[in-house]
Amino acid sequence: MSDAILVDCCNVNTRFGAHHVLKDVSLTIRPGETVGLVGESGSGKTTLGRAILGIGPVSAGEILYEGTNIAGVAPRDRRGNAAAIQAVFQDPYSSLNPSMTVEDILIEPIVARGLASASEASAKVNTLLDQVALPADAAQRYPREFSGGQRQRVAIARALALSPRLIVCDEPVSALDLSTQARVLDLFIDIQQATGVAYLFVSHDLTVVRHISHRVAVMRNGEIVEFDECDQVTANPSHDYTKRLLLAAPVADPARQAERRAAFRALAGEH
Repeated sequence: MSDAILVDCCNVNTRFGAHHVLKDVSLTIRPGETVGLVGESGSGKTTLGRAILGIGPVSAGEILYEGTNIAGVAPRDRRGNAAAIQAVFQDPYSSLNPSMTVEDILIEPIVARGLASASEASAKVNTLLDQVALPADAAQRYPREFSGGQRQRVAIARALALSPRLIVCDEPVSALDLSTQARVLDLFIDIQQATGVAYLFVSHDLTVVRHISHRVAVMRNGEIVEFDECDQVTANPSHDYTKRLLLAAPVADPARQAERRAAFRALAGEH
């Protein structure tokens, strides 16, 4: 992992009318790094991810990709950067076109960007399927023929088709059961080790973020309240809000869970 900066969000603000969603948000993402972005629903974390992707507005501030400001620039208008930042979204059921085979889904972005002909792109399909641990015969099947975890693997393969430098992962495992979550998280880690891709990993679940992240940013009401190394944020957080998120995370041990609930109530000033 490099110390260079791939993406630098500098005092990013987003307003929807009178609603101030992002408030002077600043964070950096290094090449090959996973930055976890965690917070409750409505905290603004998805809005920041969409702003980085170029599919959400930026009212003020900059989003620098290798020094070039891409804030408010749609992907199709980003010179040289359109294919560099990709996304994996939350719902693997709605993010894939049900009328297309997996092969067509994977070929489409490559051909649309003019990076290869259809036949050249088709030759890359088996490599992409192998990267996400799906069999070669998956290429001729339709999304409806796969489980939720397998569909998410197809979505990851589609993001990898353009050899991105950064993938914005917006709650990519929240719709999956726990055992499937673990396998998909391990897949993300394996892909990063093999390709050097960076992730912005958006989640409401601090436990999930802890499993995959190098650094963690905690967002509350449109502001970053804590941003540090993963071990620091998840083991010894400095902000009370982060402590509440950590204490609210469920654990399998009933005794420890009771202790956590008592600690949470004490932190919240309850008796």
